[in-house]
Amino acid sequence: MARILVVEDEQDLRQVLEYNLRDAGHEVVAFGEGRKAMAWAADETPDLVLLDLMLPDVSGLEVCRALKAGKNTRDVPVVMVTARGEEIDRVVGFELGADDYVVKPFSVRELLLRLRAVLRRGAVPAEDVAPTSKPIRFGRLTIDVGAHRVWVDGQELSLTPLEFKLVCTLYERRNRVQSRGALLDDVWGASQENMTRTIDTHVKRLREKLGEVGAYIETVRGVGYRFVGSPPGTPGGGGTTEEESR
Repeated sequence: MARILVVEDEQDLRQVLEYNLRDAGHEVVAFGEGRKAMAWAADETPDLVLLDLMLPDVSGLEVCRALKAGKNTRDVPVVMVTARGEEIDRVVGFELGADDYVVKPFSVRELLLRLRAVLRRGAVPAEDVAPTSKPIRFGRLTIDVGAHRVWVDGQELSLTPLEFKLVCTLYERRNRVQSRGALLDDVWGASQENMTRTIDTHVKRLREKLGEVGAYIETVRGVGYRFVGSPPGTPGGGGTTEEESR
């Protein structure tokens, strides 16, 4: 069971969402205005936010931006629900940190499955990395899969569940190119072609958090990404001429 915050100004739809989410076993708190939802989320920290893009007082994009900037809400997954399905809206949403995007009208069954997938991403470590009692040390990077923690040069990073799963997946498959489609399927649990842009957005954000260690993740032009086989500065470490770091 998860505590889900619903932000939807259409009363009929809000009630439908509340009913079906509670019927699925979730705790639901619902608001019709963005500012009230943001204030509640900052104090209560939900497990997931179901967010309408078009709200009467403030844009859903602004709500998403505030949630991702908030100390208590930056790691909370956000699923946007809107009647606007243009690619630019999806791209902006993903760049702000949204985890999924559902266009109205939608099937309640499909929505529940998507929410389950998003919640599962945040709750389960990368499947390809077996939990271990000892942290993984790779150059300047340290990953503790069991504790869900990452350090660079001894300084702990604040990664979202998706970012953690992404770095674990890339590390486990180091020195092997991972296409955007493969990462979308294995990390996001999705396969929509129009979502591949979100891979680039999340890799860019992950690299920024990793700082200089972000160079461990190489871009293979026209294909996808690859985690280096050995840390730069060690024999055989570093990239080759076919890659470029973004």
